[in-house]
Amino acid sequence: MTEKRKYDIILFGATSFVGQIITGYLAERLPPERWAVAGRNEEKLRTVLSQRDASDTDLLVVDANDNSALHTMCEQASVVITTVGPYALYGEGVVAACAETGTGYVDLTGEPQWIKKMQDKYQKMAHQNNAQIVHCCGFDSIPSDMGVYFLQQHAQQEFQSVCSTIAMRVHRIKGGASGGTVASMLNLVKEAGKDKQIKKQLANPYLLCGENANKVRQPTVKKACYDPVSGAWIAPFIMAAINTRVVHWSNSAMAYSYGEDFRYEEAMVTGKKRKGAMRAWTMTLGLGGFMVAASVSWLRTLLEKYWLPKPGEGPSEKAQRQGFYDIRFYGETRNGQRAVARVTGDRDPGYGSTAKMLSECAILLASMREAGTAPSGQFSPASCFGDALIPQLSQHAGLRFEIV
Repeated sequence: MTEKRKYDIILFGATSFVGQIITGYLAERLPPERWAVAGRNEEKLRTVLSQRDASDTDLLVVDANDNSALHTMCEQASVVITTVGPYALYGEGVVAACAETGTGYVDLTGEPQWIKKMQDKYQKMAHQNNAQIVHCCGFDSIPSDMGVYFLQQHAQQEFQSVCSTIAMRVHRIKGGASGGTVASMLNLVKEAGKDKQIKKQLANPYLLCGENANKVRQPTVKKACYDPVSGAWIAPFIMAAINTRVVHWSNSAMAYSYGEDFRYEEAMVTGKKRKGAMRAWTMTLGLGGFMVAASVSWLRTLLEKYWLPKPGEGPSEKAQRQGFYDIRFYGETRNGQRAVARVTGDRDPGYGSTAKMLSECAILLASMREAGTAPSGQFSPASCFGDALIPQLSQHAGLRFEIV
């Protein structure tokens, strides 16, 4: 059992776009004395608390570059939620402080090269100090990670065998992008362009699995094509670059419970016949064009200045409520037995739904720490929470997990 601290949860980065949504959500889920917000601008923090009906909640003035202040903040919390990104630029201090003080930690990063760096630097310290560093607790990569976990649990019960291959397909999705997500994506492309080692890391599906990971060739959807698995045309899914790494990380962290030859890939379903093919190729070319533009300095500057949302900007509350996603997982065992799982969310994926998922991970982790059931070290969502997370998300976060 972990010692009782002043707060169950401190939200670091409450003035960010997703941080403001989380503030409103935590105000509904927790008593005001059990959580607090933190950030570098006191006036903005007070404004967010007022706008989100959380004026009774404590606030702490903390800068991401002030290691002493971060350490003091983490000592007061059982779990820290951080939304301060890009994490490659601003995230290490919080990880270090949580690892040093034995504090729980959850984030919503989609930056695999940064997670790898954190593993290398802080895994041993986190384990020794009974800290839990849990990455990727938003849309990237909870639906993918827990969807695979859910299907594999079903396969073991139904077939007495796991699925050796799973293909994730995004069937329907609606939601906008925020400036913070765009900034993280552009920074990742910028880093890869400057450092060949990072570019090599990003191409490795087993990047987060450790040096001795079992490695088999993984399928990757790189362009539009007809998909016999879903019976429709598909296009590359931009979040696959992080989601697939997290799923393989979970498999390796759970002693290869999915099998040492497990194969996994993700794609967007665009429809059937000619219309589906046209949409698939349009999405493929559009994504390719964006990545090319993002990799060229002057084009990236133009994108940031004229077309892409700025940090702090994102979809309206109405758009968040109207957003949703419907994702399928097509699994097959080595003996040819098949099963399909479905994961759905009731808000736009990147913000309305992500805010709830991230918050529920923090709430669950705080309860696990209090009960003395939390493992120690750095984790993917599935490898940290396992069976406990699915009912938490289903009851509170608007997600549904079902076998189709």
